Amino acid sequence: MYAEWSPGASLADRVACLWKQDCAEEGTQIVVPDACVDLIWGPEGPHVAGPDTGPVPVRMRAGDVYRGIRFRPGALGGLLGVPAGELRDERVSFADLGLPADLTLEALAERLRKSAAPDPAAPAIAAALRSGSSVREVAWDLGLSERHLHRRAVAAFGYSPKTLQRIVRFQRALSLARSGVPLATVAAESGYTDQAHLSHEVRRLSGVPMSGLLVAA
Repeated sequence: MYAEWSPGASLADRVACLWKQDCAEEGTQIVVPDACVDLIWGPEGPHVAGPDTGPVPVRMRAGDVYRGIRFRPGALGGLLGVPAGELRDERVSFADLGLPADLTLEALAERLRKSAAPDPAAPAIAAALRSGSSVREVAWDLGLSERHLHRRAVAAFGYSPKTLQRIVRFQRALSLARSGVPLATVAAESGYTDQAHLSHEVRRLSGVPMSGLLVAA
């Protein structure tokens, strides 16, 4: 069983949610890209799951327990001492990043206060790319060169602007589909050329068709 809840006011600007998963039976769960970084306590020990660019199958056994803290896209800041780009598609132990295994929410909040703040442009970058603006348009609107935008996006999100756009568009489509919106409408409202384009991108990013993601949810 999976559940998530609010992190509380002291962390809400940086943390999307706290979550837990208790596995009742053996199986494989596919983790899909969401532009987030998670701190995870699980059977393999505490580790950081960096921003993914493709599906990650996780083999779970009956009785396995997972707990996590999910950061908002671009909100990691200097907490781990490395830019998000160095964590892309990686799973790194707490020990390798200088985090205590028994990290509490209070200690996390204190570490966040003492670490470098996230790029203040990160929310605007993500929102503009999610709305369908081109990389050139986003750079122009923020007063940046495309090269500078690329560097800031990789540091904050772990992705180039084009990859970030694909992933936030995919997540918007997934949210709409899970709410019951017809796939043709999902494609149009998420910025895909047509439903075939949506289907192609969903398979590239998740490894399964949209129907598979909806059943899993």
